[in-house]
Amino acid sequence: MRALGPGSVSSVLKLVLDVVSFSLWVLLAVLLLAAFLALVLPVDLDVWRDIVSQAGPAAARAQGPMLAAGLASFAALAAVVQFILNRLRRIFQTLTAGDPFQPENVRRLRAIGFALVVLEGFTYLFRVVVAWVFRDDVGAPKFTLDLTPWFAVLVVFVLAEVFREGARLRSEAELTI
Repeated sequence: MRALGPGSVSSVLKLVLDVVSFSLWVLLAVLLLAAFLALVLPVDLDVWRDIVSQAGPAAARAQGPMLAAGLASFAALAAVVQFILNRLRRIFQTLTAGDPFQPENVRRLRAIGFALVVLEGFTYLFRVVVAWVFRDDVGAPKFTLDLTPWFAVLVVFVLAEVFREGARLRSEAELTI
């Protein structure tokens, strides 16, 4: 099976990305709707009853907004992942067309790199907020530096430069013909 063009591996991967993207849009809509409903409707879950019985009446007043904030946080993460998937789908569209070295792909890869930085920033922020909200249960936040996501960010930026150089070489080849 070929790597580029119609009927290739890249066209199959684009189809998979299309399905995942659609599913993520549905998840994003459900998360936002659930966050809205958590603010306007009373939340009556056994989990919340246990939390309220242990934490007192102040937790009962905060349960809807806390749940809404948690759901909105997951929606924000899903939105960033959707942004990344959208750029990947467009890149794979050019791969399926058999023309990957386009200047737009350089911008798309750089955008993916910056989105990965934002995603990793969300991760650190999430750890701090969870440690603060549940400080009695969790204790002080434990910061561990995982180099894998930062390595992925660097790889994406290097790939962007490879695509930039490929687009430049293609442009020069078109001028010499």
